[in-house]
Amino acid sequence: MMKDNSVKIVFFGTPEFSVPTLQALHNEGCNFILIITQADKPVGRKQTLTPTPVKFEAQKLNLEVLEKLDAEKIKNYNPDLGIVVAYGKIIPQAILDLFPKGVLNIHPSLLPKYRGPAPIQNAILNGDMETGISIIKLDNKMDHGPIVAQEKYSLNQTETYADLSEKLSTLGAKLLLKTIPDYLKNKIELKPQDDNQATIVKMIEKEDGLLDFTKSAVELERQIRAYTPWPGCFAEFIVKGKKINIKIITAKADDVGARRGAPIHSDNQPIIGEFSFQNEQLLIKCGHGALVVKTLQPEGKNKITAEEFINGYLLSL
Repeated sequence: MMKDNSVKIVFFGTPEFSVPTLQALHNEGCNFILIITQADKPVGRKQTLTPTPVKFEAQKLNLEVLEKLDAEKIKNYNPDLGIVVAYGKIIPQAILDLFPKGVLNIHPSLLPKYRGPAPIQNAILNGDMETGISIIKLDNKMDHGPIVAQEKYSLNQTETYADLSEKLSTLGAKLLLKTIPDYLKNKIELKPQDDNQATIVKMIEKEDGLLDFTKSAVELERQIRAYTPWPGCFAEFIVKGKKINIKIITAKADDVGARRGAPIHSDNQPIIGEFSFQNEQLLIKCGHGALVVKTLQPEGKNKITAEEFINGYLLSL
């Protein structure tokens, strides 16, 4: 645990994932001289300017906040150590050079696997049996610096992005607290990453949420768990003779569901991408197996349960 509050720390972070580390270090008495986050952004239908979760937390803790990378201002604080947790931008070498003790970064994967902005989503998408936290010393390449510490986390194939993000953010905060004292005393041997083993993941975009029902139900369940709440998973269906976009919020893969599901008002077998139901379960046949839909949201409507959808949309035909 941190005991030496003479070390002057600048914290870089933006989303909710960053907050547990900021809180944990503050509770340990760390000497935060500056918090750097991204600028307020318009949110919601009214486009209300809203501070980042890190800015909101920093203001609660009465910490000074800077909303841009300003090398001259940072230099004036004479910082010792930088801590980066999901800041969202690459920090240039000129700023890294301002920290005599370096800049440590918490990354939610077992680097060099999943370098880039979406490691948590990709661990779920790929059905990984484990993921974890890496603490690296930053250099001027993306998620490339030497490894200071790592800790593994086992996956049970039911995690959503929100669940896993929360668990890894807490794990990262604990690992950093355990690591910093020995790091500052030069007791840790830094391990260069093996670039030959590196994998790069891209930024998630809205269209990544489109569901392709020719894929297996297992793949689609992972996609839904990885992309909820954003960008969400959606597809176009024909309901009451009209095309309607529907977001699938929670669903479970079922290997036998496609064989047992009865189509709506039809004696034919269900076709891929079509709603069917049996035993009060709402099913969508996939390339292999079926999705058992639990909650969904028709375009322009509120979120509803599968039972509400069956009674309000399907049985009313």
